[in-house]
Amino acid sequence: MVAHKAEFLPSTTSDISSVLQGGYNHPLSREWQQERQLTKNMFIFPLFITDNADEESPIPSLPNIKRYGVNKMIPYVKTLVEKGLRAVILFGVPLKEGVKDEVGTAADDPEGPVIQSIKALRKNFPDLFIMCDVCLCEYTNHGHCGILNEDGSLKREPSVQRIAAVAVNYAKAGAHSVAPSDMMDGRIKDIKIGLMNAGLAHKCLVMSYAAKFSGNLYGPFRDAAGSAPSHGDRKAYQLPPGGSGLARRALKRDMEEGADAVIVKPSTFYLDIVSDAARLCRDYPICAYHVSGEYAMLHAAAEKGIADLKGLAFESHQGFLRAGARLIISYFTPEFLEWLEV
Repeated sequence: MVAHKAEFLPSTTSDISSVLQGGYNHPLSREWQQERQLTKNMFIFPLFITDNADEESPIPSLPNIKRYGVNKMIPYVKTLVEKGLRAVILFGVPLKEGVKDEVGTAADDPEGPVIQSIKALRKNFPDLFIMCDVCLCEYTNHGHCGILNEDGSLKREPSVQRIAAVAVNYAKAGAHSVAPSDMMDGRIKDIKIGLMNAGLAHKCLVMSYAAKFSGNLYGPFRDAAGSAPSHGDRKAYQLPPGGSGLARRALKRDMEEGADAVIVKPSTFYLDIVSDAARLCRDYPICAYHVSGEYAMLHAAAEKGIADLKGLAFESHQGFLRAGARLIISYFTPEFLEWLEV
């Protein structure tokens, strides 16, 4: 009679808690392990709107992204709304000769691209959430985010007053949210007071670019928006890349001044700041901005065959959620509208 080998039985002293793989063996159980999952309503899509109503032109440094005039924008946005798009953020791109000046007059021109786009979007897509980036750099002839002193530095008070006026005019036109990206000290307070004085503070969310860093990831955006400074740089008012303490102070300041939500920009290299924001601003929506350079880098990696584009996009955007973001401004929004079920 052949003796059977005894079956292996694990020692009763084994640490059962070390056996984890059964918990993520199946695709669905892997999803269950995610504390938060990407959904379509988290995504905010940047739109570049020009002062040529019939323009539709590609941006070479931003794959799959175009500049649109208001007439071309509406049918394009319709295709995205049908796939589940819930929110956009508008960036005006004045291209006509002589439009730019020292104070960015074109920013809130009633016939300009942003205000015309707000009205067209409200009319055609009444359920779409419309955000407006608020800055002067696209509209000034010097390309800086405010009004300059003779030495080229920024005048804080008139800059903030001008930025607040632009924000209020966007809200009057029907914007659901204004998002000041200029990084001027005190602009959140002036915008909030301006909205209150206009009787609009209860209807317009102020989403502050509270932690916006200077760096090397904005090149494609500046190509798209025509917003590169004509001299110098923005290091004196955007945060230094190593300045995590400054970012925490800026987040606290903007909450105290009346911000309703905050943005961390860029995102991939600044997940610690997203995490800090989630802790310091835990009662506020936290938005990660996956900026143009980050988006272009992922496309470049995919084109080189280094990794799959869809896989890279999911991995990077899930990282924002892990760090604590609830919202994402992303150029990948059209793709995620197809990749995600809800």
